[in-house]
Amino acid sequence: MFGIFDKIKEFFQDIFIGIIQSNLEVMFVDINDKVTFVSSEVGKTPQSFNAEVFSFIKNINDTVIIPIAGLIITAVLCIELIQMVMNKNNMHDGDSFEFFKYIIKMAIAVYLVSHAFEFAMASFDVAQNLVVKAAGVINTSSNLSSSEFISMIEALKQKEVGELIAIALETSLVKMLIQGVSILITIIVYGRMFEIYVYSAVASIPFSTMGNKEWGSIGTNYIKGLFALALQGLFLMICLGIYAVLIKTVNITDIHTSTFMILAYTILLGLMMLKSGTIAKSIMNAH
Repeated sequence: MFGIFDKIKEFFQDIFIGIIQSNLEVMFVDINDKVTFVSSEVGKTPQSFNAEVFSFIKNINDTVIIPIAGLIITAVLCIELIQMVMNKNNMHDGDSFEFFKYIIKMAIAVYLVSHAFEFAMASFDVAQNLVVKAAGVINTSSNLSSSEFISMIEALKQKEVGELIAIALETSLVKMLIQGVSILITIIVYGRMFEIYVYSAVASIPFSTMGNKEWGSIGTNYIKGLFALALQGLFLMICLGIYAVLIKTVNITDIHTSTFMILAYTILLGLMMLKSGTIAKSIMNAH
């Protein structure tokens, strides 16, 4: 009679241990795959991320943005010429060198506007180089060793059914929350690239304002924002490296503590990735 109850107890123990094991495997595999995914996607340039989108924004820049930028730079250069004439008492106090400087300035301004898109792409090529070097230093694997995982599962066999049910519920909740954070991390990575495409598509317009003292702050702030976007990729990699180190320091002897510590570190990773853009803009003083 008592043997039957022991068999029933063992049956339910096996069921809930299987649920817990499945939750833990998915939990670690999912977030580790996400870490690997981010480390590979962040290092891509706009050209390599999606060739069709890159071609689209290049066409937008060439056919729509550059003509508008041409109108703006024409207005800016006309204003500059009028101011130069007025400041020199209708050219009574002027000299030929002023016109020489104006022509040089005009040539540089036109060159910058016509090559603004290439300049934007070059900044992200530099950023990719930083990310690749960071990836060589940072160990982005957050997996626990197989022996640690096995010892965690073996410890579950000594627990009662009621405690196993509680652990199964805990791990299921943590698994769902970690999967939610994984989706958030994907959105952040793709959102950054979306912002890069939008920023790059209109590069010629802010570049066209850089020849004027009053309007030049538009172009200067644009370049700061461009560099901040490029620098954000490095910050995302640093966040991943810190996360991988923290995960490996989790004490797995207590499954309750370890699962919630993993959840806390994963949520912290998501929050820091959300703030990475703000941090980059703060460092570059972009607004």
